[in-house]
Amino acid sequence: MSSILPFTPPVVKRLLGWKKSASGAGGAGGGEQNGPEEKWCEKAVKSLVKKLKKTGRLDELEKAITTQSCNTKCVTIPSTCSEIWGLSTPNTIDQWDTTGLYSFSEQTRSLDGRLQVSHRKGLPHVIYCRLWRWPDLHSHHELKAIENCEYAFNLKKDEVCVNPYHYQRVETPVLPPVLVPRHTEILTELPPLDDYTHSIPENTNFPAGIEPQSNYIPETPPPGYISEDGETSDQQLNQSMDTGSPAELSPTTLSPVNHSLGRGVRLYYIGGEVFAECLSDSAIFVQSPNCNQRYGWHPATVCKIPPGCNLKIFNNQEFAALLAQSVNQGFEAVYQLTRMCTIRMSFVKGWGAEYRRQTVTSTPCWIELHLNGPLQWLDKVLTQMGSPSVRCSSMS
Repeated sequence: MSSILPFTPPVVKRLLGWKKSASGAGGAGGGEQNGPEEKWCEKAVKSLVKKLKKTGRLDELEKAITTQSCNTKCVTIPSTCSEIWGLSTPNTIDQWDTTGLYSFSEQTRSLDGRLQVSHRKGLPHVIYCRLWRWPDLHSHHELKAIENCEYAFNLKKDEVCVNPYHYQRVETPVLPPVLVPRHTEILTELPPLDDYTHSIPENTNFPAGIEPQSNYIPETPPPGYISEDGETSDQQLNQSMDTGSPAELSPTTLSPVNHSLGRGVRLYYIGGEVFAECLSDSAIFVQSPNCNQRYGWHPATVCKIPPGCNLKIFNNQEFAALLAQSVNQGFEAVYQLTRMCTIRMSFVKGWGAEYRRQTVTSTPCWIELHLNGPLQWLDKVLTQMGSPSVRCSSMS
């Protein structure tokens, strides 16, 4: 016996025939025929078929997949069916609304809605959208429901729609080209990022995000988006730390802060935007010049992200608009934007004007993120602009 079940039901075979492969192939009879991935897909489809047979929605699923039409009904399963799917229970935020500084889930759940198939966990609509539409899908943040979907994941109902044609892919917006003028003016030098650090007043009003521009020409930062480095203390320089694996360090090097890290932070790059989500039981502190520019704060402002909350720390479109403005002001103005490509973050302990720690390196555990894509984009523009108008020296 090669599998748990002695045979594959015909309806499962038909549905598997429409599975999209990583190469983009799909349709009746498509899909890989062996390997661990194929076996896992078969188990996932069998589990779904078994559930839908009880509710009478199996025919609607097959209709949606074979017609590849969004004009089909919702195909739902219970959103909290732990006895069937084996759900996991981490407390993760499940509503990402980034119009303000912090994004809170209006309803907290003990279960995050993920299902488990053969030791793999994932949100059900993501699993089946990946299986039947987008094999390269990574996260539910890359999906948005169509308007007529009554049980979309973001509606947080007791049932969730897994019809893959009731969801659309969130596309990364393309960015405008940067035109480099022949004659430029010199921009007055900005103060260094570490000259002073601010904390956010409690009564700060957070404005709405910048509206996206139109008529874009395909121009995006290159891949290899983020790199990071960090320290666990001033006395442990040159020792990088994986925030998710404190057990890898010897007990003698671990501070109480390290024990409080928990799952640390999760970074997402979705639709041309970078988000930081606090997975730790303690707050994280972020210094993002791009975020600070969005809300009109000083570039060195430090934002506190409470547990279970997230913050948009970089936006490609906003950066593109600043870059387009800066090229008219000269080489030095464009070079100043490299500071926006560095994001500093500390865990558990903060720093700034309201703390005894004035710099991020004074905190017990910190990391520094470098946005390689925007940095390479700046390098392209600076190369086209030639050399700065003021000769570099040891005094510059």
